[in-house]
Order: sequence, then structure tokens, then C-alpha cells
Amino acid sequence: MDKLILDKINKFTRRPMKEDEIYAFSVVLCDNDIDRDCECFSDEALGELKEKFVGRTGIFDHNASSANQTARIYETEVVTDSERLTKTGKPYKYLKAGTYMVRTEENAHLIAEIDGGIKKEVSVSCTAQKRTCSVCGCDRSIGGCAHVKGKKYSGRLCHDILSGITDAYEWSFVAVPAQVNAGVTKHFSDKDKVVSQPACADSETAEEIRRDIRRLAYFVSGTNAAKSLGMTCRCMDSSQLTELKKSLEKQLVKGCISVQLAPDSCDTEDNSGFSMK
Repeated sequence: MDKLILDKINKFTRRPMKEDEIYAFSVVLCDNDIDRDCECFSDEALGELKEKFVGRTGIFDHNASSANQTARIYETEVVTDSERLTKTGKPYKYLKAGTYMVRTEENAHLIAEIDGGIKKEVSVSCTAQKRTCSVCGCDRSIGGCAHVKGKKYSGRLCHDILSGITDAYEWSFVAVPAQVNAGVTKHFSDKDKVVSQPACADSETAEEIRRDIRRLAYFVSGTNAAKSLGMTCRCMDSSQLTELKKSLEKQLVKGCISVQLAPDSCDTEDNSGFSMK
């Protein structure tokens, strides 16, 4: 381990730690591309998150318990990939974090999973003050507009641009990522309440959410649940898919799920038989 990295880490420790006591690794927290919720961070937001995430703790599934703390961020960096563009044609940027944990017998298995690429996807929890419509520039956090996220207007996909980051709370290891490019699930809070938005309506994004639903159902209840919900979600629109995915994410934390079976036929014009809680 580089001495400079160890010095940065020791700014957060109560005593100077030695190299063999520390496990350091990097994670991609978020990026500036349009994700499955038809939202993206502005470049300015990435810079704000860069400053606010230094020192923040890493946990699991956003379970805010001190016993659940496993790692901490010691440095952050906004990286520009000059060979890649976002869906809107902008230079692709992402927020990279250097993190560390103390080597113990208890977390040896977790370290092995990180090295093996099993524990990989992460989610950030933060407050985004503004949600700007990409079509008309309206701030949806103040008032709505006539444009619908996921629909195209004059060939442009409508999405929300997130900015005005007022706080960053924590980052978590999660099972299923929502951000396609960075492999990140976002959880935003407004006065400590989660703000969720409908998913994109385009077929590619809807299919990605369906895959997430099948994976979540598998993690919670196994193969049969994954197959059953796989059939059910074929008949759902984007907003229903988003609600079902949110419900499964909550059930994943609680460790239980109630599976709703698919009807005998799929009528895309009538979805009244489905209810998400």
C-alpha cells in the first residue's frame, strides 16, 4: 500500500494503523449518465458529492445501524472518460471513491467477496435539492411540468437532472444496481424522506427493470418466486414495474415477500388486476 494512501486513511483512525491492518479498495459511487429511473446527476452535482462523501461510512442495504458499518471513504475523485459519451452526448464522468476497512477475522469473507467481484454494486444516499426537467428546465422539486420522464420530445428523451446536493449520508453494498453505467442504486431523501420517481418507459429500460425484479425475487424467495414474478411483470407498465421493484427491495431487507401470480392472460390495456404496495 502506498504510504500516501495510508496517511490519508490514518486521518480517520484513532491511532496510526499499519499497512497489514488495513484493506483498501475503490468503488464507483455514481455518474452523470441517464439511469433506469430517467435521472442523472449534473456535473456540478458530482463535484458536490465529491466533497461531501469524504469520510462517509459504508453499510449494507441502507440499514442505518452502527453494527452494520463496514468501511469508510478516505478520498474521492471525479473521473472523466474521454473515450465515452453519455446518452445525451456529454463526456462521461463518474465519482470514484477510495475506501478502507480494518482487517479482522470477521470480515475476511467480505474481503474475499470484494476481491472476487461478488460484492461490487453500491448505492448512495444523499439529498438532491433540485430535479430539473431536461426538456423545459422546470425544477420539479418545486412544481411539476407537462413533460413525462421516459417519453421523447422532438427526439430527446425526457429525464430529470439532479443537482444542488445538500448532504451525503452513506453508501451501501446492494444486490441489484439501478444505474446501468456505474452499477449504482440511488436513494435520495428530501427532509429524510425517500423521493422516488417513475422509471423510463422505453422498452430497453423496462426490460432492465424486469431483470432486476427477477433477481430481487430470487434473492428473497428463490427460483419459483423469480419465475412467477417474471411472468407477472410482462404485463406491467413502467410505473408499475418501478413500484414492484421498490416493494421487492424493501422485502429483501425484511427477508420476506408475498408473491403475486400472473393472470391467465396478459392484457396490456387493463392492468387493474395488479396492485403494488
